[in-house]
Amino acid sequence: MHIITDKMVFGGKSLGKIDGKNVFVPYSIPGEKIEIEITEQNKDYDNAEIVKILEPSEHRVEPACHYYGKCGGCNMMHIDSAFQKELRSQMLSDIFHQNGIDISGKTEIISGPDFNYRARFQLNNGGLSQRRSNIVISVEECICAEEPVNNYLRETAENLEKRPKGRCHLFGSSFCDGNFKITEEENRVPDTKRIHGMKADKAKKLKLKENKYFSGTLASPENTMTVTLGGHKLSFDVRGFFQSNLFVFEKVCKLITELLPGGKNILDMYAGCGSISSFLTEKYENVVLVEHNRDALVYAEQNMAGKKHVSYGLSGANFIKTCVSTLPQFDACTIDPPRSGMEKEVRQWLAQSKIPLIISLSCDPATHARDCAALISAGYSMKKMYLLDFYPNTSHIESLSVLTLNQ
Repeated sequence: MHIITDKMVFGGKSLGKIDGKNVFVPYSIPGEKIEIEITEQNKDYDNAEIVKILEPSEHRVEPACHYYGKCGGCNMMHIDSAFQKELRSQMLSDIFHQNGIDISGKTEIISGPDFNYRARFQLNNGGLSQRRSNIVISVEECICAEEPVNNYLRETAENLEKRPKGRCHLFGSSFCDGNFKITEEENRVPDTKRIHGMKADKAKKLKLKENKYFSGTLASPENTMTVTLGGHKLSFDVRGFFQSNLFVFEKVCKLITELLPGGKNILDMYAGCGSISSFLTEKYENVVLVEHNRDALVYAEQNMAGKKHVSYGLSGANFIKTCVSTLPQFDACTIDPPRSGMEKEVRQWLAQSKIPLIISLSCDPATHARDCAALISAGYSMKKMYLLDFYPNTSHIESLSVLTLNQ
């Protein structure tokens, strides 16, 4: 059967219709006429695969990677880079529109290289997972990876026994001191490791304003990587989360600094290892960090050494419940929650906080739109939206919104 695709939706599939029923087709491009095969039928929609491209889009290109379509990573490499950005911007706009927010004319794209940009990888039994399968592809290189990562993949391609079994973490970048590091998942110290005999999220019983309560914890040198971004040295655990595209992340950190007017106190919610917090010290006298992950907070303390700050080893919800009465008046807030978005308690508190400026980052446009809608309903205005193009050749979307309190 034939179909003409209409638009691309979140997740990277193009949408078409057969007898009024939605059909989602991966690896297609809006406006193409294609022959398809239905692979999954549901009540309200079907999934399909391309059998033959009858009338290709002018934006269709030959994928540069010979693993493309098998590896589960990239899903937009068949589209030219400029149009990819347009499609990701359109998907972001559609999701916010569904939440009653018009970002047309307010969106700017922050991007970097289209290839050789990715510093962080996870290998499973020495390779990458095949699309919709448990099969492992033993890749010799990844054209999206930075050169230090590819050097490792090439050097071990002929002898896969050199690669660790199970899951391992790679990090290699031109931004790094030491350039490359590999660690195995089985060596990971559990997040439940305790601070002075207490789990991090129970540390509210301690005098949290005194940062010395984190000085008794130790980072793991064999798993520590240090990068230099915008003049700031930032250390983190390779096994934990850190941005994969440092070319774009450096631009984002500098952008945040430029967007902030400066002042006395700023809140960095979901601060991680303090990467954004380090830049905030350029504009604010005191930075308040909130991060529930004990391992990340250890590195945040190192990265913020010598800079005026206060660290809270709490979830956002527990921070609001137990510390809100002791908080200073904040001149601004940066917030970068996990994929699930702001915790309800955090969202509700921010909505009534009267903080003049909120810069909200997100790795999921659906939860980002939900959280922004709540703040707008509470009296904030969306002044600017940025599409953070961290992952070219994929449909993954990250974004940054600038919200100001209406006077």
